[in-house]
Amino acid sequence: MKFLDLAKVYIRSGTGGAGAVSFRREKFIEYGGPDGGDGGHGGSVIAECVVGLNTLIDFRYRQLFFAKNGGPGMGQQRTGARGDDVILRVPLGTEILDEDQETVLTDLDETGQSFVIAKGGNGGFGNLHFKTSTNQAPRRANPGQVGIERTIWLRLKLIADAGLLGLPNAGKSTFLAATSN
Repeated sequence: MKFLDLAKVYIRSGTGGAGAVSFRREKFIEYGGPDGGDGGHGGSVIAECVVGLNTLIDFRYRQLFFAKNGGPGMGQQRTGARGDDVILRVPLGTEILDEDQETVLTDLDETGQSFVIAKGGNGGFGNLHFKTSTNQAPRRANPGQVGIERTIWLRLKLIADAGLLGLPNAGKSTFLAATSN
């Protein structure tokens, strides 16, 4: 098994779905009015700290993580589907760094701890939201908010305990003084 303690990952959160322009039209309802639903929210990219991992080898062969987009709104006041989130499972002691490898976004050091790296875009409003007393039949809807696209680095911090065994007066203390600060 290979050991990997630094990985570059490309992530993108989902774009929100567009709102719908729709009008209620039924046989015996004279003034139906607008009934366009909102778009669904886009999926987010979340990093979660889990037990059982000790390396970042999973991110060596798969570096692209894209969350799903939100579904568009529909008539009859139906909201679009929410996009699925993408969860990056990382071992204990993982630091998430920005693209410059200096800015620390978060440090995951507890089991079950999670961090939203890129939040999904909000869904757009349908024409039902724009109905007023002066404009009772609006013909406009908002597009969904664009998702966030970024490059991050995952760095695994390690703590190693070492012991020196040897005969008395063999130079153990001298070696430690020379190699450590």
